[in-house]
Amino acid sequence: MQDSSLTIRPTTPADDQQIAQHFYQMWLDNQVSAEQIQADWQTVTLTFLATARDQLGYQGFIASIDEEIVGSVGCQLFSGLYPFLISQDQRHYGYIWGVYVEAAYRRRGFGRQLTEVAVEYLRSQHCTHALLHASSWGKPVYEQIGFTPSNEMRLEL
Repeated sequence: MQDSSLTIRPTTPADDQQIAQHFYQMWLDNQVSAEQIQADWQTVTLTFLATARDQLGYQGFIASIDEEIVGSVGCQLFSGLYPFLISQDQRHYGYIWGVYVEAAYRRRGFGRQLTEVAVEYLRSQHCTHALLHASSWGKPVYEQIGFTPSNEMRLEL
């Protein structure tokens, strides 16, 4: 996919280091301190990517401008929080995560384009819904794409 000089391509396992770095930076940019992130974040993320690719149809996408990587996103089949008893033609969820755009390239619609590519991938996997957890920055973007605004109920323990 291309818009002006932005190119979006599917990732391969060779891109996993970049995906991991963007995922880490996304948390930092959302005011999670480095001390709150596991010291082995890179290993944890790389292991997750390998498992998700193998078992959950994971696909990442890299956005670049003139071969400079400026953003990324990942998506996969949603493995669920409980056993799925409903037919997959009624409920087959996909999950989008790690939408990240480098600070210098934000507010140009690149996050939206990455998300739209992920949605199309999940559609190609016959998903009935795409799920994601939005930051306060991303929420308006996702609503413009058509995601229903909702709140996750949470109780701190």
